[in-house]
Amino acid sequence: MAKLLEAKKLSAFYGATQVLFDIDFAIEAGQITTILGANGAGKTTTLRALCQVVRTTGSLAFNAGAGEVQLVGKATENVVRLGVAHVPDGRGTFTALSVEDNLKLGAYVRGDRAEVAHDIEKAYTRFPRLAERRHQQAGTLSGGEQQMLAISRALMLRPKLLLLDEPSFGLAPLIVAEIFRIMRSINVEDGVSMLLVEQNANLALDLAHHAYLLETGTVALSGPSENIKNDESVRRAYLGY
Repeated sequence: MAKLLEAKKLSAFYGATQVLFDIDFAIEAGQITTILGANGAGKTTTLRALCQVVRTTGSLAFNAGAGEVQLVGKATENVVRLGVAHVPDGRGTFTALSVEDNLKLGAYVRGDRAEVAHDIEKAYTRFPRLAERRHQQAGTLSGGEQQMLAISRALMLRPKLLLLDEPSFGLAPLIVAEIFRIMRSINVEDGVSMLLVEQNANLALDLAHHAYLLETGTVALSGPSENIKNDESVRRAYLGY
């Protein structure tokens, strides 16, 4: 299967502090990849490095079908234009704007207005709660509804790669189950590749095809999610369950 993105010797820094240390990983086109690890392992930083919002060295080769492009050194806006959408931890919705205006902002790099309108209606079909609240301020939504909005807004870009940072955080189990079910359908039906950072390792391994385990900024282990999920020694050593 073709690689959508391949990282080689990827390092990342906050000022003088190095957080990622020459890590290698790949994301296969059409698949879901998850990054697991303890707090402080570098999971969120990895997503930020892909978006080029932290200082990064090494290589990030991205190939969405139009030839290989190097992401390291590009402006974040240009990474977005290549088809990389990010759903950050904390959701990042524009709280003073309506649900619909948030969705329109997600398509700011697109010029196909008719298709944008179609994708907004698709979001409402996928998440009926958003349709009910389309004119409501995003800041008044529940946590689960805000997460649905954040994912829908990212999808308005029609991304090749969707980055998700802790989508289950702070949400009730039933809402989490609904969101993860829809994430799977987005992957299967729309062919959107995903890189998922998730504290709930069991949930992430059930959803993803491949997993990487980070430990203090280095890759400790990688492999098919099914293998990692079924290896008791790995679960106990790295995942704590």
